[in-house]
Amino acid sequence: MLQKNFSISPLANPAAVVGGQGCNYRFTVLADGLLRYEWAADGVFEDRASTFAIRREQPVPSFRVNDRDNKLEIITDRVHLVYDKQRFSASGLTAHIRGNITDWGSVWRYGIESVELDERNDLFGTARTLDVADGRIPLGPGVISRRGFAVLDDSSTMLFESDGWVAPRRSGDRVDGYLFAYGHDYRAAIRAFYAISGNQPLLPRWALGNWWSRYYPYKADEYLALMDRFRAEGVPLSVGVIDMDWHIVEVDPVHGSGWTGYSWNLDLFPDPVAFLTGLHDRGLKTTLNVHPADGIRSFEDSYSQIAQALGHDVSSGDPILFDVTDQEFLNVYFNILHRRLEDQGVDFWWVDWQQGPYSRTPGIDPLWMLNHFHFLDNARDGRRPLTFSRFAGPGSHRYPVGFSGDTIVTWASLDFQSEFTASASNIGYGWWSHDIGGHMFGGKDDELATRWVQLGVFSPILRLHSSNNPFNTKEPWSFGKEAREAMTESLRLRHRLMPYIYTMNVIAACDGTPVVQPMYWDHPKRDEAYRNRNEFLFGSQLIVAPITTPRDRQTRLGSVLAWVPPGRHVDVFTGVVYDGDRHLWMHRPLNGVPVLAPVGAIVPLDAAAEPENGGQNPEAIEVIIVVGADGEFVLLEDDGTGAVVDDVQFARTPIVFTQGSGTIRIGPMSAVIPGVPTTREWTLRFPALPKPQNIRLLIDGEERDLEVRYIESYGTVVQLGSIPVGSECIVDIGKEPELVPTDPSSRIYPIVNDAQISFDSKLSIWSVVNSDKPQTAIVGQLHTLGLDSALLNAILEHLVATRDDRVGDKGFVLV
Repeated sequence: MLQKNFSISPLANPAAVVGGQGCNYRFTVLADGLLRYEWAADGVFEDRASTFAIRREQPVPSFRVNDRDNKLEIITDRVHLVYDKQRFSASGLTAHIRGNITDWGSVWRYGIESVELDERNDLFGTARTLDVADGRIPLGPGVISRRGFAVLDDSSTMLFESDGWVAPRRSGDRVDGYLFAYGHDYRAAIRAFYAISGNQPLLPRWALGNWWSRYYPYKADEYLALMDRFRAEGVPLSVGVIDMDWHIVEVDPVHGSGWTGYSWNLDLFPDPVAFLTGLHDRGLKTTLNVHPADGIRSFEDSYSQIAQALGHDVSSGDPILFDVTDQEFLNVYFNILHRRLEDQGVDFWWVDWQQGPYSRTPGIDPLWMLNHFHFLDNARDGRRPLTFSRFAGPGSHRYPVGFSGDTIVTWASLDFQSEFTASASNIGYGWWSHDIGGHMFGGKDDELATRWVQLGVFSPILRLHSSNNPFNTKEPWSFGKEAREAMTESLRLRHRLMPYIYTMNVIAACDGTPVVQPMYWDHPKRDEAYRNRNEFLFGSQLIVAPITTPRDRQTRLGSVLAWVPPGRHVDVFTGVVYDGDRHLWMHRPLNGVPVLAPVGAIVPLDAAAEPENGGQNPEAIEVIIVVGADGEFVLLEDDGTGAVVDDVQFARTPIVFTQGSGTIRIGPMSAVIPGVPTTREWTLRFPALPKPQNIRLLIDGEERDLEVRYIESYGTVVQLGSIPVGSECIVDIGKEPELVPTDPSSRIYPIVNDAQISFDSKLSIWSVVNSDKPQTAIVGQLHTLGLDSALLNAILEHLVATRDDRVGDKGFVLV
């Protein structure tokens, strides 16, 4: 039975329960900031697991209860709840959030939260789909808000029985809700959410690479040739997605539409096993698109076998109707219908369900059922499971990867997508896969396509996709030279980032930290962190400010108003140093996007000249280290086996930078395991660091030679050579190393040179920039030149990037 892979503990500790027996109300103190509140007119409460709450058995937090005739109080370190013991109401059930949340305090009143949602206070969660979205759409609630509390209404979700099967809710007058009262401690609220709803699963490493997807009737040889073309172009892939044309779509109208199908179209794929083997031989995993709604019809290859298993009469050729609430049907759905195709080489399924929330059993959502049981089925035999489907509500994070739907190809769609991804983390949903580049409509726009791919690099999943239109495709070589080169480099970068992203994947599964997070998670007291919701944290070390609007015609640069948090930061691609605690317009050519790292950041990359398909553990690693503060990173790798984190043996490689001594320590690796190289080439990249005067390399205490290079206007690169993974490597670059910005004029010259303005204007700008006046005087004089704001802001970005005048006109200056 599929249910055997599903572990639940829904019954709360009795010591955490207030009320219930002999009452119409029941409260459960699940954590110091998380209270469950229930009302049942018949006094019968719900102890079964819901789609959201599968683990109510939690350690009992410290709390007090004051119980008088008509007043009940529950007090924890975070919240003070007051209740009049009547049917829940805004007057009778309130909670005071403890702590200095707002100047006027923070009080929750039952039933008012949905009325008071607004853009300023509510931080939202996510939505079921972006189908046909052209820009912003309404989002559902999350479990955090600026008001200090958020509510999750669980009253109408389906339930899981003790054997793992499903059931609807009891009818009648009932309320089942959860109050998250964590103030601005957003991370604590999300950890509490995961504690009750289960952690995000550990994704297979290959899922983090580039996915190729297109709604197009490929022939088998054509698809394999396309994969070979990607390889020849130096573009790595890890997943080949086959949209619905893999199966028969031209069917006799007597059967209905061709959306549902499970039989290969042999005109396109005459030898399915050879085709799938060909993809595997190229280092790719494969998923097939399915729309299950129309069931199994008489033309399907498996019709007779399934009919016999279900006792279905085949004499009339009637279809076997899809019924996700029928256990017998679901068993043959997986064990016959899908297993036959999996035995041929299908790795996981794209469940493209669009038929709404209704099934034959009221209250049971077929999308929930498909996501849940597809994921459990894919976990059989100890495999690390994956499915690919739409969001079905709170708790859906347990079934990655999410398919966000068919978006429209516009700048508005791109502009909303980064906020949409970050906000989803507010409801614990960390693994969205978007149609990178957009799915349909719109038009050819090289710049838009490139910026979308750049966002995809820093999205949870990067999946290129487009519609069934011969002119709408996402191969980099189908665009102009500038876009082609930028897109190619972006797709290579995604695979270079896999050591970092995979480590974040492990942390997400263990510690309740999605890979993409809103800026306000780290800076909840700063209004600036909420202002630009397109900017986000990418893992623990990086801040991404994607460019989601067209570039300026005069400067030919894209721009974004980014908030640089307090402290000094470096753009890891350009080496530009920024002093923080302010907003700043940042400008980049088409091949660039602002990605900042604070002092002390450590980011490991795959250092292969051309990363391979599949994204294996690399034989060479390059580590970006931003000096200026202590930093530590533990690189996590494994052999790909183990369905859950607890079953996985990880190889841990510590990378520690100590600012005071100026030393970097790498290794030794905790354990040598299959699939991880026993020796590695190591390179260290230090943005904005002048070439050290003296630098030493020690491997297991013995001094070795190394190679040091200085890259003008970027920083220092140190090549350590090949080192056994069981060794300890220490690199000494000198005490208290400092970030030293380059001369602003070296950054400004190409901006002025490329600007589409008169030569006289260029000379005027250049003479001002190169004057020996104080920075403030230079800025003031530039404002008098009547420059277009885009050009002026591009120049000012580099003039005011750092707040001091330590830099001369010769490049790096040691201080």
